[in-house]
Amino acid sequence: MASSDRNCHFPPVVFVVGGPGCGKGTQCERIVEKFGFTHLSSGDLLRAEVASGSVLGKQLKATMDAGGLVPLDTVLAIVKAAMLKKRESSNGFLIDGYPREVTQGERFEQEIQSPVLRLMGRGRSDDNVETIKNRLHTFVESIKPVVDHYGKKGKLVKITAEGSVDGIFAEVCQHLNERVK
Repeated sequence: MASSDRNCHFPPVVFVVGGPGCGKGTQCERIVEKFGFTHLSSGDLLRAEVASGSVLGKQLKATMDAGGLVPLDTVLAIVKAAMLKKRESSNGFLIDGYPREVTQGERFEQEIQSPVLRLMGRGRSDDNVETIKNRLHTFVESIKPVVDHYGKKGKLVKITAEGSVDGIFAEVCQHLNERVK
Protein backbone atom coordinates (compact mmCIF):
# COMPACT_ATOMS: atom_id res chain seq x y z
CA MET A 1 0.00 0.00 0.00
CA ALA A 2 1.16 3.51 -0.67
CA SER A 3 2.75 5.29 2.25
CA SER A 4 0.13 8.05 2.00
CA ASP A 5 -2.47 5.41 2.90
CA ARG A 6 -0.69 4.50 6.12
CA ASN A 7 -2.28 5.61 9.35
CA CYS A 8 -5.29 7.15 7.65
CA HIS A 9 -7.65 8.74 10.15
CA PHE A 10 -10.66 6.56 10.78
CA PRO A 11 -13.54 6.93 13.21
CA PRO A 12 -13.38 4.62 16.26
CA VAL A 13 -12.88 0.93 15.56
CA VAL A 14 -14.26 -1.91 17.69
CA PHE A 15 -13.26 -5.51 17.06
CA VAL A 16 -16.30 -7.63 17.91
CA VAL A 17 -15.23 -11.07 19.06
CA GLY A 18 -17.43 -13.80 20.44
CA GLY A 19 -18.25 -17.44 20.28
CA PRO A 20 -20.83 -18.93 17.97
CA GLY A 21 -24.38 -17.83 18.74
CA CYS A 22 -23.46 -15.36 21.48
CA GLY A 23 -25.49 -12.48 20.04
CA LYS A 24 -22.79 -10.50 18.22
CA GLY A 25 -25.07 -9.82 15.27
CA THR A 26 -27.92 -8.60 17.46
CA GLN A 27 -25.67 -6.24 19.40
CA CYS A 28 -23.99 -4.99 16.22
CA GLU A 29 -27.40 -4.14 14.71
CA ARG A 30 -28.25 -2.11 17.81
CA ILE A 31 -24.88 -0.32 17.86
CA VAL A 32 -25.32 0.58 14.19
CA GLU A 33 -28.77 2.00 14.94
CA LYS A 34 -27.84 3.91 18.11
CA PHE A 35 -24.31 5.10 17.35
CA GLY A 36 -24.24 5.23 13.54
CA PHE A 37 -21.39 2.74 13.29
CA THR A 38 -20.76 0.61 10.21
CA HIS A 39 -20.71 -3.17 10.73
CA LEU A 40 -18.11 -4.95 8.60
CA SER A 41 -17.84 -8.73 8.62
CA SER A 42 -14.55 -10.00 7.22
CA GLY A 43 -16.30 -13.17 6.03
CA ASP A 44 -19.03 -11.18 4.28
CA LEU A 45 -16.43 -8.92 2.65
CA LEU A 46 -14.46 -11.92 1.37
CA ARG A 47 -17.63 -13.60 0.05
CA ALA A 48 -18.67 -10.37 -1.69
CA GLU A 49 -15.27 -10.15 -3.38
CA VAL A 50 -15.63 -13.76 -4.57
CA ALA A 51 -19.17 -13.03 -5.83
CA SER A 52 -17.90 -9.98 -7.76
CA GLY A 53 -16.00 -12.28 -10.12
CA SER A 54 -12.93 -10.03 -9.98
CA VAL A 55 -9.43 -11.43 -10.47
CA LEU A 56 -8.91 -11.20 -6.71
CA GLY A 57 -12.31 -12.82 -6.14
CA LYS A 58 -11.32 -15.77 -8.32
CA GLN A 59 -8.05 -16.15 -6.41
CA LEU A 60 -9.92 -16.01 -3.10
CA LYS A 61 -12.42 -18.61 -4.29
CA ALA A 62 -9.63 -21.00 -5.27
CA THR A 63 -7.93 -20.53 -1.88
CA MET A 64 -11.15 -20.90 0.09
CA ASP A 65 -12.38 -23.90 -1.95
CA ALA A 66 -9.07 -25.63 -1.24
CA GLY A 67 -9.57 -25.02 2.47
CA GLY A 68 -6.68 -22.58 2.63
CA LEU A 69 -6.42 -19.42 4.67
CA VAL A 70 -6.68 -16.09 2.91
CA PRO A 71 -3.38 -14.21 3.35
CA LEU A 72 -3.24 -11.61 6.12
CA ASP A 73 -2.41 -8.77 3.75
CA THR A 74 -5.37 -9.61 1.51
CA VAL A 75 -7.91 -9.63 4.35
CA LEU A 76 -6.50 -6.39 5.75
CA ALA A 77 -6.62 -4.72 2.32
CA ILE A 78 -10.26 -5.74 1.84
CA VAL A 79 -11.27 -4.54 5.33
CA LYS A 80 -9.35 -1.28 4.85
CA ALA A 81 -10.95 -0.66 1.44
CA ALA A 82 -14.42 -1.14 2.95
CA MET A 83 -13.53 1.28 5.75
CA LEU A 84 -12.22 3.88 3.29
CA LYS A 85 -15.51 3.76 1.36
CA LYS A 86 -17.53 4.38 4.53
CA ARG A 87 -15.27 6.53 6.71
CA GLU A 88 -16.89 9.87 5.84
CA SER A 89 -20.41 8.61 6.55
CA SER A 90 -19.68 6.43 9.59
CA ASN A 91 -19.34 7.34 13.26
CA GLY A 92 -17.27 4.22 13.84
CA PHE A 93 -16.63 0.67 12.70
CA LEU A 94 -17.54 -2.71 14.11
CA ILE A 95 -15.14 -5.28 12.67
CA ASP A 96 -16.53 -8.79 13.02
CA GLY A 97 -14.41 -11.90 12.45
CA TYR A 98 -11.08 -10.09 12.46
CA PRO A 99 -8.43 -10.34 13.83
CA ARG A 100 -8.06 -14.06 14.40
CA GLU A 101 -4.37 -13.83 15.31
CA VAL A 102 -2.28 -11.31 17.23
CA THR A 103 -0.21 -10.55 14.12
CA GLN A 104 -3.40 -9.53 12.30
CA GLY A 105 -4.33 -7.13 15.10
CA GLU A 106 -0.84 -5.66 15.20
CA ARG A 107 -0.83 -5.20 11.45
CA PHE A 108 -4.25 -3.53 11.62
CA GLU A 109 -2.87 -1.08 14.18
CA GLN A 110 0.12 -0.30 11.95
CA GLU A 111 -2.02 0.26 8.87
CA ILE A 112 -5.14 1.83 10.31
CA GLN A 113 -5.39 2.54 14.03
CA SER A 114 -5.65 1.00 17.43
CA PRO A 115 -9.04 -0.63 18.05
CA VAL A 116 -11.00 -1.49 21.16
CA LEU A 117 -11.65 -5.22 21.37
CA ARG A 118 -15.08 -6.25 22.57
CA LEU A 119 -15.39 -9.83 23.66
CA MET A 120 -18.79 -11.40 24.11
CA GLY A 121 -19.17 -14.50 26.21
CA ARG A 122 -21.56 -17.41 26.26
CA GLY A 123 -23.81 -18.43 23.41
CA ARG A 124 -27.34 -19.68 22.84
CA SER A 125 -28.57 -22.80 24.53
CA ASP A 126 -30.72 -23.99 21.61
CA ASP A 127 -27.97 -25.84 19.73
CA ASN A 128 -26.65 -29.34 20.25
CA VAL A 129 -24.71 -29.26 23.53
CA GLU A 130 -21.71 -31.19 22.19
CA THR A 131 -21.52 -29.01 19.08
CA ILE A 132 -21.61 -25.85 21.18
CA LYS A 133 -18.92 -27.19 23.51
CA ASN A 134 -16.67 -28.00 20.57
CA ARG A 135 -17.28 -24.68 18.81
CA LEU A 136 -16.72 -22.68 21.99
CA HIS A 137 -13.56 -24.63 22.85
CA THR A 138 -12.16 -24.03 19.37
CA PHE A 139 -13.11 -20.36 19.55
CA VAL A 140 -11.58 -19.83 23.01
CA GLU A 141 -8.34 -21.58 22.07
CA SER A 142 -7.91 -19.68 18.82
CA ILE A 143 -8.85 -16.22 20.12
CA LYS A 144 -7.09 -16.41 23.51
CA PRO A 145 -3.80 -14.90 22.26
CA VAL A 146 -5.71 -11.97 20.72
CA VAL A 147 -7.66 -11.42 23.95
CA ASP A 148 -4.45 -11.60 26.00
CA HIS A 149 -2.70 -9.15 23.65
CA TYR A 150 -5.40 -6.46 23.85
CA GLY A 151 -6.01 -7.14 27.55
CA LYS A 152 -2.37 -6.31 28.31
CA LYS A 153 -2.71 -3.08 26.33
CA GLY A 154 -5.82 -2.08 28.32
CA LYS A 155 -7.96 -2.15 25.17
CA LEU A 156 -10.19 -5.11 25.95
CA VAL A 157 -13.77 -4.91 27.16
CA LYS A 158 -15.33 -8.20 28.19
CA ILE A 159 -19.10 -8.37 28.14
CA THR A 160 -20.76 -11.59 29.21
CA ALA A 161 -23.61 -12.29 26.83
CA GLU A 162 -25.92 -13.53 29.57
CA GLY A 163 -29.17 -11.81 30.42
CA SER A 164 -31.60 -9.92 28.28
CA VAL A 165 -30.69 -8.41 24.93
CA ASP A 166 -31.58 -4.99 26.38
CA GLY A 167 -29.40 -5.55 29.45
CA ILE A 168 -26.43 -6.59 27.34
CA PHE A 169 -26.97 -3.62 25.04
CA ALA A 170 -27.05 -1.24 28.02
CA GLU A 171 -23.62 -2.55 29.05
CA VAL A 172 -22.32 -2.21 25.48
CA CYS A 173 -23.60 1.38 25.36
CA GLN A 174 -21.95 2.20 28.67
CA HIS A 175 -18.56 1.08 27.37
CA LEU A 176 -18.98 2.78 23.99
CA ASN A 177 -20.11 6.04 25.60
CA GLU A 178 -16.93 6.03 27.69
CA ARG A 179 -14.73 5.63 24.61
CA VAL A 180 -16.60 7.42 21.83
CA LYS A 181 -17.12 11.07 22.55
